[in-house]
Amino acid sequence: MPRLSAERRHRVRFTLNGSAVEAEAEPRMLLTDFLRHELGMTGTHVGCEHGVCGACTIEINGVPARACLTLAVQADGATIRTVEALAPEPGRLSILQEAFRRHHALQCGFCTAGILMSLDNYLRQRPNPTEENLRVFLGGHLCRCTGYVPILAAAMDAAKRLREVPANA
Repeated sequence: MPRLSAERRHRVRFTLNGSAVEAEAEPRMLLTDFLRHELGMTGTHVGCEHGVCGACTIEINGVPARACLTLAVQADGATIRTVEALAPEPGRLSILQEAFRRHHALQCGFCTAGILMSLDNYLRQRPNPTEENLRVFLGGHLCRCTGYVPILAAAMDAAKRLREVPANA
């Protein structure tokens, strides 16, 4: 039986943060590694590599997903959004990012990108969360530095500010 060559690579094309991208990936390459090493998008962090910590959370076709549990070849044809897409323009933070800064909701920052991506999606779907809703929701993310109190405060603050933004802004 012929052996599958480890050198066999596949062309992967998708929309990343609004731009078409393409590169080659080995069949077993994780999307985290593809984003970071092939495309230079280092905002997506590699944590546990088991889908538990949430540091690698991105959006695939509008749905939060763990990039460490996704093969790069599975992303072919998808629309992917990473933490780099949160800022509305270079040098300007999103409302959620600004709330994190204001409430000191990060320390080492390792978990922050994944939490921001999850919260960004969550707050678009549920603009009026309770603190209890957010506590349950954030149970899917591990933060070893902040104790979650400032993250919750930032999320509640961002939700309030997002509700105040006019729909056409």
